[in-house]
Order: sequence, then C-alpha cells, then structure tokens
Amino acid sequence: MGEGMKQIARRLLPACLALTLTGPALAQCGGGFSEFVAGLKSEARERGFDAATIDGFFRGVRQDPKVLRADRAQGVFQKPFIDFSRHLISQNRIDKGRAMARKYAAVFDRIEAEYGVSRGVLLAFWAFETDYGGFQGDFNTRDALVTLAHDCRRPELFRPQIFSALKLHQQGDFDPARTTGAWAGEIGMVQMLPSDILENGVDADGDGKVSLKTSAPDALVSGGKMLSHLGWRPGTPWLQEVVVPDDMDWSRTGTEHAASVADWSAMGVRARNGDLADPALQASILLPQGRKGPAFIAYPNFNVFFEWNQSFTYVLTAAYFATRLEGAPVYDAGNPEPGLSGDQLKNLQRELQARGHDVGEIDGILGAGTRAAVQAEQARLGLPADAWPTAELLNRL
Repeated sequence: MGEGMKQIARRLLPACLALTLTGPALAQCGGGFSEFVAGLKSEARERGFDAATIDGFFRGVRQDPKVLRADRAQGVFQKPFIDFSRHLISQNRIDKGRAMARKYAAVFDRIEAEYGVSRGVLLAFWAFETDYGGFQGDFNTRDALVTLAHDCRRPELFRPQIFSALKLHQQGDFDPARTTGAWAGEIGMVQMLPSDILENGVDADGDGKVSLKTSAPDALVSGGKMLSHLGWRPGTPWLQEVVVPDDMDWSRTGTEHAASVADWSAMGVRARNGDLADPALQASILLPQGRKGPAFIAYPNFNVFFEWNQSFTYVLTAAYFATRLEGAPVYDAGNPEPGLSGDQLKNLQRELQARGHDVGEIDGILGAGTRAAVQAEQARLGLPADAWPTAELLNRL
C-alpha cells in the first residue's frame, strides 16, 4: 500500500544537499532520456565510480510512465482525517499489528533499548507502508529513481538517490534489474530510500546482509535507527487524544504553534484518557477537522513523523494508529462542520494564494501551508481560527 499513498518526505533534502555537486549537473532534467542517462553516467564517473559498475547499473534502464502517473495521483490525501484514518485503520490491521508485536517482541525490545523508539510507531509504519511486508511495491527501483530525476518536478530530490543506489550496487546490495519497491524509490518492509539504507541499514538477524525486503528484524531495526537519527527522543510520547474547552483561543492551535503542557493544562486542555505528559514538554494542539472534531496534543516526537512523510493527514493517522496499537481507545470523532470538496478546496487555495499566502501547489489537499493560510484568514475575518476550511470561509473570501 505504501507506493500508492506515499508522498516524498522532507528527509530526502539533507541527503540531496550532502550529495550535491558544484556546476550544472544537478540542475539537468528533461530533454532526451538517453542524453539524460549519459549525463548521469558522466556524473557517476566524476564521483569516482568505475566504468564496470556504472555500465552494470545503467544497463537496460528505461523511463517508466507508470511512475509518473503514480506521482501525480495523490487523490487519497484529499480525504479528511476521519475518513482517511477509518480507511487505513481496520480491526484486521490492529489485530495483525498486535500479533506482529508478539512475534517480534525481542526485536522491538532491542529497538526500544538501543534507540528508544516505541514499538507502536514502527508497527504503524510497517502496516501503512507495506501491510506488514505483504506488498512492498513492484516498481523497478532504479527505473523509478531515474524517471523521477529526469522529470522536472523535483529532480533535486531524486537525482542524489540514484547515486546512493549506485553505491549499494557497488557493495553488492542492489540488483538494478531486479530490485523493486515503491514508485518513489523506497525499498523494503518499511520503505526506506537508498540513502537511508546506506546510512541506517542494520543487519539485525546476523546473516551478514542488510535485507530490508525479506528480513523483518533488519527492516524494523533499520527503521528504528533512522527514526533515532531523525531526532526521536527516547522514551517520550508523540501523540495523545485530548478534550479542549469550548472557549479556547483557536488561533493558538496547529503545528505552527506550541506551548508547554503546563500552559495547555492551564487553558483547560485535558487528556481524554489518563494524564497529560511531562508539564515541561512543548506541545501543539491539533484539530484535524476543526474545533468540533477530534482533538490531539502532539509532543516533540510527533515532528519526527514528518521526516518520514510530509502529508499532515497521513502523519496524524500513523501517529494515532501507533497509539491504538499500544492500547489507546478509538478517538471521539465529534461532530465537525462539513468540509470542502476537492474542487472547492482548490478554489479556496487560489483565493488564499491571491491574497499572498503560500499554499504550495493548487492540489485540493489540506496541507500545512493551506491550513496556516486558512487560520490566518479566519482570524482576519473574525471567524473561529481553527484552520478547518468551510463553505462560509470560501464564501467570505
């Protein structure tokens, strides 16, 4: 399921910067595909790869139109949080996740001891990315990366991953003709990019190889190591459902705003179950469908989820699912106001853009930029600034 839902993560960017060459090579995209591949080979030689490795890696490379179609078909992210989470989280997925937690208990114990990453988090990614390894994607990884680097939408994200895959091939850990995965180049049970595998791949089962496609211990421990390197704080929470007061200052909610847990508590925020975390922790209040829908408090570890995926709805769903796998109850959906259709949201994005807000691509997806712009306009118009776009807001604009 991962390749059909995944958006390119921000975690690609540091790898890109680290691998950037001076000169015009990185900026090249488009044009004839064969000429583009020739340019990649030339850059590989500049990076010090030998001719046999380069020729072996690029032999038979082709442009894959299915990759481009998948890249542009992100309609699932237009679903609001309640619909999206109910679509992804089934009782079967919960039951299987808990069964996997028992089966690989020793592996998860190791991850928690070494990296401090809770098992529910990795189980959630494992479930959403590949349905616990059941479907890891059937796109040729090399062809996907070269196709996306040739496409001029985001070449700076994908071109460096080609050379990471080339490095894996040089090490004997990547077969360019047979390695398959997601449309965006991720490989294995938890869908890691080539640069992530180079940096964080772990031979957890002791067979001498990092096998993210066939070894659950390798995939899970590698994922835990990557999350640790991305800034995961050991032994601390990431998300919790809360109840918020009716008279709250809604303009203080959202990922762009944070306060101490003690401050939120003083404002009347309380945990729906149990107690809030350490009062000194900084946290944000998230209202994915506005003040009348579900409410969560997001602790610092929640931000690490965005290093895996950029979609707010996906990240919140994964973080919430991780809590469910560790015993949290089903959230209270509340009674949110009706949202906008995809076309309506596109119209709203155009109105927001015309007023100087950076909403990114006009795509009908309620991402972070659109949410921030909605909240700003709600505050300007005297509406409850809960970042949930409604027909009233669209009409007022």
